[in-house]
Amino acid sequence: MLWGTVSWGNIVGGLLVGLAILLLLPLPPVPVEGRVHLGSLTKLLLVYVVEMFKSSVQVAWLALRPGAPMSAVLRAKVQIKSDLVLTLLVDMMNLIPGTMVLDIDTKRRLLYVHVVDVSSEKAVRQFYRSTSRLERLFISAFERDNEWHASPLHGIDDDEYHHVSGVERGAAGNRAASARRMAAPEIEYRRTRPTARSEEERS
Repeated sequence: MLWGTVSWGNIVGGLLVGLAILLLLPLPPVPVEGRVHLGSLTKLLLVYVVEMFKSSVQVAWLALRPGAPMSAVLRAKVQIKSDLVLTLLVDMMNLIPGTMVLDIDTKRRLLYVHVVDVSSEKAVRQFYRSTSRLERLFISAFERDNEWHASPLHGIDDDEYHHVSGVERGAAGNRAASARRMAAPEIEYRRTRPTARSEEERS
């Protein structure tokens, strides 16, 4: 594609350049842990397609309706252990319209996500429900606890998190309740600074 022609010289030259990059500039190894469950993976992909469709419609409506939507950066905690699976989750969230992961705290497993619409408590809770659902599906598809076997390279850059016991890591309990707790600061923030419209509605 670069030279506009297909020839043995171009093919061999490209392979040699690619091999040189792999040998001279290697990427750090990424541990692959757990197992892939095709049934759960299929469900994950179906949910992803539905989320894409719903979010696309919501973002299109936000673009068409009068007034600018209220956006914010929300924090979500996840229980995914593998950095590879966490990366896949972040990639999927970035592909869903209306959300963009801005920062990842790998030690505490926190995601800081820019959400286009947080103009209501319902919208904030919907974000946390969607994130929690994707997280559960990723865990079910790739890293179920009874099949988890940490790689020798697992946690070499994140000892503080990965030496937490499984009991402590799973203490979050019910995911819906956890999502409500995480949403509380953003909801309280909006309640303490009412808009002119909300003041009018109260009167």
